[in-house]
Amino acid sequence: MARMNVPDDAGQGVNLYIHRQASSLKKYIIEQIILSLFGWVPTVVGIGLRALVYRMILQMRGLAAIENGVRIRFADGIQLGRNAYIDQGVYLHACPQGIRIGDNSFVMHGSVLHVYNFRNLPHAFIHIGANSLIGEFNVLRGQGGITIGDRVYTAPMVQMLAVNHVFDDPTRPMVEQGITAEGIVIEDDVWIGAGAIITDGVRICKGAVVAAGAVVTQDVPAYTVVGGVPAKTLRKIDGVQRRDPSKEVYF
Repeated sequence: MARMNVPDDAGQGVNLYIHRQASSLKKYIIEQIILSLFGWVPTVVGIGLRALVYRMILQMRGLAAIENGVRIRFADGIQLGRNAYIDQGVYLHACPQGIRIGDNSFVMHGSVLHVYNFRNLPHAFIHIGANSLIGEFNVLRGQGGITIGDRVYTAPMVQMLAVNHVFDDPTRPMVEQGITAEGIVIEDDVWIGAGAIITDGVRICKGAVVAAGAVVTQDVPAYTVVGGVPAKTLRKIDGVQRRDPSKEVYF
């Protein structure tokens, strides 16, 4: 009988995989068992079960609703506030400083909140305040840290990318030149339109509005509407009623 040759580094590969999925082998086993047993259960029955059982692996400050089909990694680095809601198909990948979702905040279908900190960056996290909504199919990459305030609403397909590649040296492959990760801050009461992209190092100040499809590469002042590629100021929010507000489409 032919003998199957197993590569010498197979064990290292398994260890690397587990290291990037959970805090330890023990926690990986516990988390995967619980997720496998209860993560698929549909309807309000499943939501009720997960609200109780997931306390064994997540930090839950009160009752939170987690739909079926939510993928979770580094569960011990995830904190859910009271009445937080995680919709179907969401992917939460935390790391040491983790993912924090505040009271009454929603993360909608298909969104990815990813803190894949294999470079051991010092400020890798995603923190979302209270009464906020992350729209469908958003992508948040938190290697440099993403801080989102209270009452922030994002439309579908928004991307917040708190990481960037260095590519200045034409003699070296880009993957060998490292990255920058300055972080993104979204202050309270911000509205971000569909398909907008927020790049690393940007602060969007209180009450600002980002138009659909905008690419934001610089800080946005408070109570300012920006749009375009790259985003530029469209107008100030000054309390003046526009004659035809229906023509100001920012969603």
